[in-house]
Formats: sequence, structure tokens, C-alpha cells
Amino acid sequence: MKFLLSINYIVWLVISALFFAIGEFLSKKFALGPKLIYVVFILVAYSLGTLAWLPAILQKNSLSIVGAMWSVLTLAITILIGVLIFGERLNLIGIIGIAFALIAVVLLSIS
Repeated sequence: MKFLLSINYIVWLVISALFFAIGEFLSKKFALGPKLIYVVFILVAYSLGTLAWLPAILQKNSLSIVGAMWSVLTLAITILIGVLIFGERLNLIGIIGIAFALIAVVLLSIS
């Protein structure tokens, strides 16, 4: 348990968000061409993301801050996957919203 707590909670949040993003990527792949193997990998990715969340919440012990940071991180990564990998487009308002969301993560992480 000491090893889990020796790693900063922000690192755990990023790891959790990355596993969630893998799940999102696989979900989009499933939507484009449904295969059972995608479902298995999606469940594994989301499960690992949840497990990575636990040391973060244990370390910081503030659901409102950690939860908000995780939500914004996963939102940003999901948007990047959609835009960069799947060629989805964002309008100006969406870009401004993402910028504010990232600023929110920075502000929450220093509180």
C-alpha cells in the first residue's frame, strides 16, 4: 500500500484517465464495427481505470476536487481521440470550453 501512496495522486488520475480513454477509443471502434473482443477489452480498460482511481482518492480524500479533475482529464483526452484519431471537428465554442476545462484542472490541482 505504501508504494501506491508514494506516487502523487495526479499521476494516478492521469493513468486512470488514460485507461478510460483507451476504453473510449475501443468504444468508438466497436461502434464502427461491433466485435465481441472490443467488449472484452473495453471492460478491461475501464476496470483498470477504476483501479487507478482508488489510490488517487485515497491519497487526496476529496471527492469534489479529485472527481472534477478526473472528469476534465477524461473529457480532454476523449476529445483529443475524437479529433486526432477519428477526424471529428470542434467549433470555436468547443475549443474555448476545453481551454477553460484545462485551466480548471490546474486550479483544482493547486488547492
